[in-house]
Amino acid sequence: MFVLSGGRILSGDGVLCDGGLLVRNGRIDGILPDGAAAPQGARVLDVGGALILPGIIDLHGDAFERQLMPRPDVHMPMAVALLETDRQMIANGITTAYHGLTWSWEPGLRGRDAARTFIAELARLRPHLGCDTRLHLRHEIANLEDEAELAGLLASGQVDLLAFNDHIDSIRCALEKPGKAGAYAARTGLTVPALYALIDRLLERRAEWEPSQARLAAVALAHGVAMASHDDPSPAFRQQMQAIGCTLSEFPIDAATARAARDMGSPVVLGAPNILRGGSHCGRLNAAEAIGAGLGTVLTSDYYYPALLLAAFRLAQDGVCYLPDAWGLVSWNAADAAGLTDRGRIAPGLRADLTVVDDSLPDCPRVQATFVNGHCLFNALGLRAQSVNGAAA
Repeated sequence: MFVLSGGRILSGDGVLCDGGLLVRNGRIDGILPDGAAAPQGARVLDVGGALILPGIIDLHGDAFERQLMPRPDVHMPMAVALLETDRQMIANGITTAYHGLTWSWEPGLRGRDAARTFIAELARLRPHLGCDTRLHLRHEIANLEDEAELAGLLASGQVDLLAFNDHIDSIRCALEKPGKAGAYAARTGLTVPALYALIDRLLERRAEWEPSQARLAAVALAHGVAMASHDDPSPAFRQQMQAIGCTLSEFPIDAATARAARDMGSPVVLGAPNILRGGSHCGRLNAAEAIGAGLGTVLTSDYYYPALLLAAFRLAQDGVCYLPDAWGLVSWNAADAAGLTDRGRIAPGLRADLTVVDDSLPDCPRVQATFVNGHCLFNALGLRAQSVNGAAA
C-alpha cells in the first residue's frame, strides 16, 4: 500500500485535483483530500508537484520494427528487440501496448515466418515485460494463403486486436519512385524484379480478398476480438467495414471519412506523430484539426513511442483542447475503444497503471515515474518512498 502525494491528480471524471492517490494491492483505492494523512502503514511518495495521470494505452505501435531491423537487412534477435522496446515504452509512460505486427504477403520483416517467431517470443517473454503488452495483428488482405492459420490464432485467443490492411497498391506505386524500390526490396529480402512478380500474382486474385476478409471478421466477432479498418479511404468504405464488425476506424484519410465514422459511433484512431509534425507525413488528414473538430478520439504512437505523451501536451499548449481532454485521447478513450474496462482512468477499483509527469516545461513534458498494476517500473528522479512516520521505506 502506498500514496502518491504532493501532485495534481487527473481523476476519473477528467478533473485535475490536489491530493494523494492511495494504491492498495495494485489497484486504485481512492483519492485522499489535500493535506489528509495517509493510512497507517502506507508508504508515501512525494512527487513534488508533478501530474499524476492514467497510464498511456497505445493501441497501435510498430516502432519495435526499428529494434528488429535497425538498418535495411540488418536483423537483431527478437527477444532483445522486444525487451528494449519494453524499456522504451515504460520510460515514455506507456503502460498498455498493442504491438502492431504486420502479417503480410511479403517475405522478410513482415512475412509469415517473422510473424510466427514474433508471436511465439512475445508469449515467452510476456511475464518478463513491464508494460502489459498485447498483439495487434495487422492482416494484409492480399495474403490469402494464411487465412486458415490466422483464423486459428483468432480462435485461440492469441490476438487482442485485428486490423485489415491493404498496402499492395501503395507499395507498387512506391516501387516506381527513384530510391524507393531498393528499400522495399531490402525489407523483403527479394530482388526488385521478384517483388514486382509477386505483386502481380497477388493482384490476379484480387476478387478473393474481400470474401476472405469477411470470413476472418466473422471469426474475430465470434471470439470477441476487436477489429479496425486501416486507412479508410471513403465514407462508403467505412460503412462497408462497419457492416462486418470493424468498429474502429484507424487513420481515415480525410475529414469526410472520419466524420462518417463518428456518425456511426466508431472511435477514430489517429497518429500522435501527426500532431508533433504539424500534419500527416503523406498529406492526409491533419490530426490536430480533426481533434479540434471532434473527429478524432484516440491517439496512437504509430511509429514513435514518445509521441503519445508529447502530443497530448502539444494539443493543450496549442489550445486545441484542454489537457484532461487531450489525455483522454491516450488513456480512457483508448481503453473504451479496445473494450478494456479495468484501466484507463484514475478511479477506485481500477488497475494502478499510472504515469507521473513533470510539466514544468510544457513543450517538453518528462515522465518521472511509471507504475504498472501498482508496481513502479520507471523512476527517473530516484524518488524515495517514506513511511507515514517519516522514515525511509
